Amino acid sequence: MTAAVDGEVRIRLLGGFRVSVGARDIPDGEWRLRKAKALVKLLALAPGHRLQREQVLDYLWPGLDPDAAGGQLRKVVHEARRILDPSLSALDRYLVSGEQFRLRRESTWVDVDAFEAAALRARRTGDPAVYAAAIDLYEGDLLPEDRYEDWATAKEGSLRSDFLALLVEQARLLEARANFDGAVSALRRVIAADPVHEEAGAALMRVLALTGRRHEAMQEHERLRAALDRELGVEPDPATERLFEQIRSGLSAEPELAGELLEQVGGLRLMSGDFQGAVTAFAGAITRLRGSGANARSARLHRKAAQACLMTQDTASAERHVRAAEGLLAGTKDEAEKARVLEARANWLWAVGRYDEAQSAAEASLAAAGAYGTGEDVAAVQETLAIICHMRGAWRPGLQAEIERLGDAGEQDPRLGRIFEFHCCIGEYHLYGDGLCETVEDYARGTLALAINRGARHAQAFAWCLLGESLLLQGRWDEAAGCLERSTELYAELDTRSGVLPWQRLGELAVMRGDSSAAAAYLRHGMAIAVVSPLAQHAWGRLYATAALDALERGNPAEAVRVVRSAASAAARYGECPTCTALLYPMAAEAFAALGDRAGASVFTQAAERVAHSFQSSAWTAMAESARGSLALADADAGGARERFLSAARLYERAHQPFWSARSKLQAALAGTGGPADRHLLDEAASAFEQLGAVRTLDAARRAA
Repeated sequence: MTAAVDGEVRIRLLGGFRVSVGARDIPDGEWRLRKAKALVKLLALAPGHRLQREQVLDYLWPGLDPDAAGGQLRKVVHEARRILDPSLSALDRYLVSGEQFRLRRESTWVDVDAFEAAALRARRTGDPAVYAAAIDLYEGDLLPEDRYEDWATAKEGSLRSDFLALLVEQARLLEARANFDGAVSALRRVIAADPVHEEAGAALMRVLALTGRRHEAMQEHERLRAALDRELGVEPDPATERLFEQIRSGLSAEPELAGELLEQVGGLRLMSGDFQGAVTAFAGAITRLRGSGANARSARLHRKAAQACLMTQDTASAERHVRAAEGLLAGTKDEAEKARVLEARANWLWAVGRYDEAQSAAEASLAAAGAYGTGEDVAAVQETLAIICHMRGAWRPGLQAEIERLGDAGEQDPRLGRIFEFHCCIGEYHLYGDGLCETVEDYARGTLALAINRGARHAQAFAWCLLGESLLLQGRWDEAAGCLERSTELYAELDTRSGVLPWQRLGELAVMRGDSSAAAAYLRHGMAIAVVSPLAQHAWGRLYATAALDALERGNPAEAVRVVRSAASAAARYGECPTCTALLYPMAAEAFAALGDRAGASVFTQAAERVAHSFQSSAWTAMAESARGSLALADADAGGARERFLSAARLYERAHQPFWSARSKLQAALAGTGGPADRHLLDEAASAFEQLGAVRTLDAARRAA
């Protein structure tokens, strides 16, 4: 917890209401008017610590005559100011009143803000120590003395859920790093607060089994089963029951059981983007299996460890694991696992820049996977081949060659639909890349014709989506809508676990047109698919970015910030693809800046800058410039913000994205002084919005003019 700053108001709401000013603690008895205390609580909880006068009256005196309520409000404001600053040296030193009531952010610290900011930092870093710092800030549930007040109830539930989620996430990180005692402690805190939290209960079972406390693990299963039956009238999830059976049947084989459980932990951490945790878990599993004669399982673990090492850019360790796996499999007849290890070698080869050898290894792996492996194996090698082609600058012909080869054969195994989900991610690089975006439309049309000719419906769904995306970004919205809708129809016929992107893009189009209700419906479809998608890390960032954009367009930055926090929570669970999440960063920076939260705006400006640095193009640089403009606004640097937004507008023009260029011009004009140059920008933005059919932003531009 940070030390008190001289003259700073520090308001604590978690665990009960407490206020201090500098070194002076304000005793509870000093608040003679209960409503004065309530006013400070309301403003401390409000987005940006500000509320309109009418909102304050509605909260504190619902149904009271406005004149009478106004008289009461004046007394309450005087009391609050007197308590915060007995000298009354400046009437609005801490509390500003008028048509809007607010606490001055520069001299106010609120524990809820600190907790939410720390939670965001923890999820952005994935560091267990940062998680611990965030968890320590939660000193109890929000305002227990006001738990039945409508204005406190929703926020209390949200904060409590976030606190429990942080504990579960911290436990996952600690478990993967073999800090089992720390993981047990975190999970027991969750269960103490929520006995029917099944995710925590199942995780505790696994951690206890990993430490050899199998009897306690089975007792936890019985406790969880009884609590679920008593409180909810349901049985544990099938996955929890499978884990219980695994623990129960592994009583006589402790090393093998621990190895199996650590392998599961490594897989979960790999999927969530915690690659160092995955490396540690797989290494622990390998150690447990030494001397047990389980060569095939050890080879599998070395292969998975190599995959995790590559994700941390540790190519030397990755090669050692690949060599170990190859040695363990030499002389065996496990051709399917040999194919998987060969794919791991292909991944290592492209990571070290040996693309020709990587291509040969991947093609050999694909042939072996087709003969001996599963649909998932084939899909995984296809993804590796897609990456190799992308790294060689040959993704487009490589994809078309794959469609020629597969034809309609891919329709026989719905798991192969994930191949084209992955191609959607690479397609983003082409949609936003300089020298690439101009030709995506023609390429998509050619790919669609080829897919139709070959009867490859997964490829058709992909191509319809890519074509729709290109038309959307170009501002040809009516054409885009038809393409994206056709893509959703095909995906619905093929596989319920794929096809997030066309739904998300339809939602984005609806937001741009100003139809929030349609956007919400499209996003709900996309989120339902993302929950079960094997490539969820590519989906959630896009979906939440669109939801945040809609909230901002409706003038509700507080809702946009809530969306951003949900996105961070999803990333902690599913992982995050930087290019697929790129739009979220400028939207988040804009939302935090609108609430005067410079720290939050800075976090996402830095994220946008990292993407722009890693994937240099006009579009991604424009997103970074837009985020920098929002950060400048948070710093009260209107001139700097105007220049950044103008830079973003020019970059978006170069990227052939008229909506985003016009939106950036509108932002630049609003940051300006209202002179002729700003009026010209508003005219240009309004003209573009009118041509596009962007009704809501057109109205905003006209109002500003």
